Amino acid sequence: MNYYGFYTGQIFDAYEYLGAHLENGGVTFRTFAPNANAVNLLFRNEEIPMNKVHDGNFYEIHIDDAKEGETYEYKIYAYNSSQAHADPYGYGMELRPDHKSVIRDNYSYTFTDNDWMMRRSNNIDNALNIYELHLGSWRKNDDNWYNYEEIADLLIPYLKETGYNYVEFLPISEHPCDESWGYQNTGFYSPTSRYGTMNNLKKMIDKLHNNNIGVILDFVPVHFAVDDYALAKYDGSALYEYPHNDVGVSEWGSYNFMHSRGEVRSFLQSSANYWLKEYHFDGLRLDAISRIIYWQGDEKRGVNGNAVEFIKYMNRELKNLNKGIMLIAEDSTNFPNVTKSPDEGGLGFDYKWDMGWMHDTLNYFKLPPNERYANYHKLTFSMMYFYNEQYLLPYSHDEVVHGKATILQKMYGDYDNKFPQGRAMYMYMMLHPGKKLNFMGNEIGQLREWDEKREQDWMLRDFPIHDAFYNYMKTLNNIYLNEPALSEDYKEINFSWLDCHSEDKCIYSIKRSSSKDKTEKIIGIFNFSDNYHEGYRLHIDDNNFNPDNLTVVLNSDYKKYGGNTNDDETIYYIENGDLVINIPAFTGILLKY
Repeated sequence: MNYYGFYTGQIFDAYEYLGAHLENGGVTFRTFAPNANAVNLLFRNEEIPMNKVHDGNFYEIHIDDAKEGETYEYKIYAYNSSQAHADPYGYGMELRPDHKSVIRDNYSYTFTDNDWMMRRSNNIDNALNIYELHLGSWRKNDDNWYNYEEIADLLIPYLKETGYNYVEFLPISEHPCDESWGYQNTGFYSPTSRYGTMNNLKKMIDKLHNNNIGVILDFVPVHFAVDDYALAKYDGSALYEYPHNDVGVSEWGSYNFMHSRGEVRSFLQSSANYWLKEYHFDGLRLDAISRIIYWQGDEKRGVNGNAVEFIKYMNRELKNLNKGIMLIAEDSTNFPNVTKSPDEGGLGFDYKWDMGWMHDTLNYFKLPPNERYANYHKLTFSMMYFYNEQYLLPYSHDEVVHGKATILQKMYGDYDNKFPQGRAMYMYMMLHPGKKLNFMGNEIGQLREWDEKREQDWMLRDFPIHDAFYNYMKTLNNIYLNEPALSEDYKEINFSWLDCHSEDKCIYSIKRSSSKDKTEKIIGIFNFSDNYHEGYRLHIDDNNFNPDNLTVVLNSDYKKYGGNTNDDETIYYIENGDLVINIPAFTGILLKY
């Protein structure tokens, strides 16, 4: 290991030296504990003194007959205390409530996904439709978890049928509390043992790649769990965290990483690189970036310059080391240039979650229809700032928990009226520029808030209205994947408002274009009022517009999706070059020419 690089926060391979490594017929254990008086290896009910190496801040021991699958801990002796800790760089951990590290062979699995790895990209000019998923509650095996490989066998046909080309897993680094959903980690290099082993996880990713499905991991670079067996006060001092609670403790009660320390930077960026390189993840969604940009996430406290420099450096080097990956920021701030490269003064992300779009859209659909006229421009405002960043449109797990109601529940009105509004809203999402993310269960019209202890309410598909909603979402997703005009998001020429001033009708019209197929145009017309509009007239200002080529791609009011319009019903005609169309209440219509 490059020790100077480790101390100065420049390396991305610290895990290849630190941790437990099978070599020379046994296992070599190494840990970094600069403030410890002594470190002993707890192994096979013995306490074995470890040797100081290099500059005395590292401890090492080789055990000749140690084997994969055996457990171990480090007993750290400080000036006034001693504590057994799991290995910060351990490749595996026991299932909670047990928490010892487990010896794993990181190099025993051979991937078969070379074709995928060679052609993958960040999808800037291609369709990116992400299915966000919590592994423990997507489906259950009776009341138990499926393992990683079993989930892959269930998930692959579902994603391919439903029209998602990427899956994003909530954090799978080891964590002690199910209710944290993986956001308070104790093992930053250990895939959670809830769903199997290291090789089970690698096999799952391999299977997904061989079915042309990309895999994104939710990664947590801001904070960690306070459990005393993990990173907290690791060597008897604040090694990974701040020494003062005013900036050291997060709003979630966890410890904040001290990003100004080189050893912490090397730990985190090596962890990020570990998941990308060793597991072939195609990207990372970095959680709570606002807490990196600003002290405690509070703009009034000012920018945390050290943390910002850390994220710039990490993002740049991760992309140099792992070709074709994508880095996604979960960020709700107005901090500029999140998706510009560090060389241009940016943070180096490929995408930023558009939380403003999400909140404005959902708040609009919560309104009674008679209040939408006055709030008409909640849905046009996003395009005033859209080209400032490369945005991703998320309907994530955070929007379906803690009393917020599910996405479909948020639609105004009674049960029957929620479905047409949900169908029209999702079509609007697909027409709006920006890559897409939808949390599991949204696609079946889930009405119960997400609970990590229970699988999704798949029995809802036994009800015709929910099955129709699922089939609508499946159709809409596949249209999005197959229409290039809907996925070239960051060129201003590819989007235009055809009508964003029908405040009196609550009608909006959007045109999307493709530079790949310059003749292809997609038009979306939306009526978000509760009134039927007959004879709505739309002038299409395009010299290439040929009415003979105009076709209806999808109508959210089709009967087969729970609406009232027959598939073969004529809903428009051309008069003096204008499109004249009938639009039922709460309806979106997708046309192509």
